[in-house]
Amino acid sequence: MAKTDMTLATNLSLPLSSTDEIVSRARQRWLRLTDHSPDQGLAEFLKTEQAKGETSQLLDGIFAGSPFLTDCLMAEPGILRSVVEDGAEHTIEQLLAETDALATDDRTRLMRRLREIRRKVALAVALADLSGAWSLEQVTTTLSRFADAAVERALAALVGEGIRRGELDLDPASPLAESGLIVLAMGKHGAFELNYSSDIDLILLFDAKIPYRGVEGPMACVVKLARGLQYILEHKTPAGYVFRTDLRLRPHLPGHPLAISTEDAELYYERHGQNWERAAFIKARQIAGDRSAGAAFLAVMERFVWRRHLDFAAIRDIHSIKRQINAHRGFATIRIEGHDIKVGRGGIREIEFFVQTQQLIVGGRDPMLRSCGTLPALHALSAARWVDQEAATELDACYRFLRATEHRLQMVSDRQTQTLPANEADFKRFSRFAGAAPETFSNLLRSCLETVERHYAALFEREPDLGAGHALVFTGMDDAADTLATLRNMGFRDPAAISGRIRAWHHGHIRATRSTRARELLTELLPTILNSLSRQHDIDAAFVLFDEFVSSLPAGIQLFSLFRAHPSLLQLVTDLIGAAPRLARHLARNNDLFEALLRPDFFDPLPPADALRAELRSLMRDAYELEEVLDLCRLWAHGRQFQASLQVFLGLSAFEEAALTLTTIAETIIAAMIPPAQRWLEAQHGSLPGGRFVVLGLGKLGSAELTTGSDLDLIFIYDHDDQARSDGPRSLTAREWYARLSQRLISALTARTGEGRLFDIDTRLRPSGTMGPVACSFVSFGRYHEETAETWEQQALTRARPIAGDPGLGEQIICVIDTVILRQRDLNALAQAVRAMRMRVFKQHGSDRPWAVKHVRGGLVELEFLAQYLQLGFAAKYPSLRRTATAAVFDAAATVGILTVEESAGLIESLRLQQTLQTVLRLSLADSFDAEQSPPAMKEALLRAAAGVSGRSIATSDFVGLERRLCNLQQTARSSFDRFCPPD
Repeated sequence: MAKTDMTLATNLSLPLSSTDEIVSRARQRWLRLTDHSPDQGLAEFLKTEQAKGETSQLLDGIFAGSPFLTDCLMAEPGILRSVVEDGAEHTIEQLLAETDALATDDRTRLMRRLREIRRKVALAVALADLSGAWSLEQVTTTLSRFADAAVERALAALVGEGIRRGELDLDPASPLAESGLIVLAMGKHGAFELNYSSDIDLILLFDAKIPYRGVEGPMACVVKLARGLQYILEHKTPAGYVFRTDLRLRPHLPGHPLAISTEDAELYYERHGQNWERAAFIKARQIAGDRSAGAAFLAVMERFVWRRHLDFAAIRDIHSIKRQINAHRGFATIRIEGHDIKVGRGGIREIEFFVQTQQLIVGGRDPMLRSCGTLPALHALSAARWVDQEAATELDACYRFLRATEHRLQMVSDRQTQTLPANEADFKRFSRFAGAAPETFSNLLRSCLETVERHYAALFEREPDLGAGHALVFTGMDDAADTLATLRNMGFRDPAAISGRIRAWHHGHIRATRSTRARELLTELLPTILNSLSRQHDIDAAFVLFDEFVSSLPAGIQLFSLFRAHPSLLQLVTDLIGAAPRLARHLARNNDLFEALLRPDFFDPLPPADALRAELRSLMRDAYELEEVLDLCRLWAHGRQFQASLQVFLGLSAFEEAALTLTTIAETIIAAMIPPAQRWLEAQHGSLPGGRFVVLGLGKLGSAELTTGSDLDLIFIYDHDDQARSDGPRSLTAREWYARLSQRLISALTARTGEGRLFDIDTRLRPSGTMGPVACSFVSFGRYHEETAETWEQQALTRARPIAGDPGLGEQIICVIDTVILRQRDLNALAQAVRAMRMRVFKQHGSDRPWAVKHVRGGLVELEFLAQYLQLGFAAKYPSLRRTATAAVFDAAATVGILTVEESAGLIESLRLQQTLQTVLRLSLADSFDAEQSPPAMKEALLRAAAGVSGRSIATSDFVGLERRLCNLQQTARSSFDRFCPPD
């Protein structure tokens, strides 16, 4: 849609003037009204306004285009005066206040007054809309607010009748407050998007506390209220109606009662709820009844609507509704005259489905995307980059134009219609009422509908070629000759074996294809799968790995739907199968990682620490119990950990960036788990006022060098009088209380649930190792490291730092650690102790293969030991060596002259290269790396990741050069270690 079109689309306002006979007759009626008005002030006002240019154009346009508004003007001329003199906002607020104050003790009088006010509201809103004074949001919000007020008054009247009959035991002064009754507005009403002559979609529920005292039962009572509510609002009297009321969105239980209990509703949605009902509940809002009961029910429904896993299967389910509408009503193509701008192609419903479907897919993971309003949700999706900014801008403009057109269609005769006139003369008349010349309006409308159709089709309507232009048939029991020829032409050496295995998939011989829908999706995907595999160096071997991948899936529909919606994701998976079979198997077992891959920012630079912390806080804003926190943390952590590791694998991020991200994830999660773990403990055993608690990170966590699959080395430290006791009924000593807290944290971090496991925890570095208490006091921690700790424990302490808990206690712990590390030591004795420990580790795990980068001589362990020796040996003289990160120690050692600049640079490069290669290898392989047997794609991944280390560019084909460089750097590290810690 062109920019000029979008400008026009938001500016339908004053109807075009007309001089036809209909207008002339209306003017005469208007003049007679002014001549015979008993209110002389009003008469003078009406005559004056009729003569004004803009008001005259507006009135003539209404006379020409809307019999309904013409009648409203004749019946309520005072509304025109109020809108002109006081403003539409003031007029509406007065009318809403009148509605809220309506007496409810006389049903007949209430029905009459609601209809009178509705007519006034309809006129005031139309004047503000047609004159261009109000935005779309002001129009729809006002209509929704009046609907809220009308429903609330009608329900209050009905409940009052029940009180007077003795059926309901409630306070007549506030009959709804504790009634247990819930009225939910659905659809446009719930989203404050009600259209001009809209039905209102309602659901009536009641909870267990309804104080019913009759003989029929609570359901019969509330069903009676539902019928009464429909009657009061939609029964047509000489004064008209208030709202047509639709109850068809209610839970479809047997017998279809008009109202059910919240308990029955929850069971229904849990067992039978469908995707279209999830979409409907995005806009659900309580508008009348017992507010606390309604809030509790909607809180329960959030789990039904918002699923933690991305749900791409919902796309086809939601789209099927639209296809059924098109098929039933013949709206499969765009036309202008006679086109339905709501459910026809390119219409309002397609914009709503475009937004709601993507909300269902990703809203469970991002609460910021749960807005009930169509346009706020569209722009939230755009801000989160699930929707392109240009698409959001165009759809916003189209939505506004179509809604403005919809309102004008309904203003004509106050009918719930979205169909443009099919007759040419009627279409021209309506175009002028809508504020544009017929040709201009027609062109603008067509451009708008085509724009919506284009964006909608891009999301929903990718229909694959099931044969990719060639024969690919895998049904029946025998191989099809044409299919075998196609597979052979694709490069498969054994097409019969491939065909047989795919037929086994189709026969449901694997878990992923046991449902009919999964097999249908797989049929659609097969051409793309096979074409993607044909890119691999060894297509037959790649197929075997893909077969392992798909055979290990626990289910197929969700993942196949996801592949169908995102073909590029399938291509990435097939590429990873060739380069990293271990990662592919891990993906098959953890579908949530695919969701992470679809994040719009997945391939962007890794987010900074503050952004990661804020992201988790946002996800956890509704989580309170430890189990909820755990599940959210697992999903979030797995996705962000996978992003960081895969970016190193793909050469998009340096190791140190990924390590910092992985470290921040661990720190953030541990910090997030302490409060709910403490609440759980306090509920069991009471609290310990005045106590302080810190989690100390060591090893790679302490040095911010975490890699994929790293354990977390932790020590739990508390500060409290050991003899103090908690204040609960099952009181514990401080030592016991903090031990329980630490155990609870360990269990939370290591427990395996449906969302997987967070971390493996190692607490053996605590004072006295496995023989010591799981949580140690601050005093005993300091005493142990001052008096008892061995050299290897002091080595570990060089990378220790507080990562969560009380900041004040954390600073005190750092002071203790610094005191230990900065102590003067005998360098010869230290060197012997460090080397002895290194050789002990090498004896147990050592290797002479250069690709065993952790334990080979000159590998990562040796580099870490060297950095620890430099700190313990020289930090007393050079406090600047007191760093937790290994590379930072080497850099500081060069600054003070312990290492040469060249030696320091070589050690840092060796460290970075081996850390990078370790990340790629851990993602790629379960076993050791064999350079001779590894597939070319894996070597390419190693070369790609290594190319960014220290800015060195290694040719993509020079794997031998990479191996030579690795060996040289390991020799440099080994020589440096041997120089400082020489063999005996």
